[in-house]
Amino acid sequence: MTTTLWSATVLLCLLMYVVLDGYDLGTGVASLFERDPAHRRHMLESVAVGWDGNETWLILLGVALWAGFPLAFGTLLPHAYLPVIVVLFSLVVRGVSVEMASQAPSAPRWTTAFGVASLLASFAQGFALGTLTSAVHLRGDVYTGSAFGAFSWFCVLSGLTVTAGYTALGYAYTKHKSTGLLRESAARRGAVATAVGGVLLVVLLFAVDATAAPLNLTSPGRASAFAVLLLFAAGGAGTSLVTFPWKRQSGAADILPLGGLVIATVSVFLALGVARYPVLLPPGLTVDSTAGPHSTMVFILVGIGLNMPLVLAYNVFAHRAFAGKLDTAGARS
Repeated sequence: MTTTLWSATVLLCLLMYVVLDGYDLGTGVASLFERDPAHRRHMLESVAVGWDGNETWLILLGVALWAGFPLAFGTLLPHAYLPVIVVLFSLVVRGVSVEMASQAPSAPRWTTAFGVASLLASFAQGFALGTLTSAVHLRGDVYTGSAFGAFSWFCVLSGLTVTAGYTALGYAYTKHKSTGLLRESAARRGAVATAVGGVLLVVLLFAVDATAAPLNLTSPGRASAFAVLLLFAAGGAGTSLVTFPWKRQSGAADILPLGGLVIATVSVFLALGVARYPVLLPPGLTVDSTAGPHSTMVFILVGIGLNMPLVLAYNVFAHRAFAGKLDTAGARS
């Protein structure tokens, strides 16, 4: 029971991070495609109010994985050393660039750094997820694989897929928060990013069976749940594709693209969880075999359980306090 609760906690932290930090990472990636400095500055400012709270979920995810599944944590880090280092370095650069750009009236270099770091963090996160499909080399409980971690063509495909998905979320958020030409640009490019992300995801789902961790859909219940979740994902992505081009400024036109992509993102991660559980790293690291001591799991579960509502409350407060649109109608095209 404790292991199941801990698995759910890790998955919840992961989903919250992917959705919340996904849109602000995607906004940073999308800013690289804007030639107007004013548009890029508006996009940075739109995420400046909540990026720190969004990334707190990554800290909770790391603590939950470290305390709940120490063997998996100690194996995953060397298995994905380089992408994890790139992620952490990029997130530091993003935080510095947001604060520096917010303090300067004109800071094109910092807004560029924000976009480049967002791109690197997005791709590296997808790359790190791709390493979960590579066979892990252990001698007893000691990692004996390459000091540089796992690299494969599937990791690159996973990195591109996550980057495209984040970028689509970023454009949906930009449309939700902007007006005028920036809103129109976000709508056009968001539909393209959603379509590209969908195509890459389909390729990834077909390609995963060629890795060391193919999808486990042998039981009817597991296969049915996987199919239903993918249908939800397709419905969410389809809703975004249909509503991105809506030009009339209204609540539905601005929130449906973002809402559809959130549903698609959560559904895809849940579907992959259904198809992979209980395997964490192939071939033999499972949830049960890597679980920590019961007393430790209970103690840390209480601690994280008390912190999660606080972090969530901060997320809600930040988004409510800065609700509404930025006045971007006057920005040049």
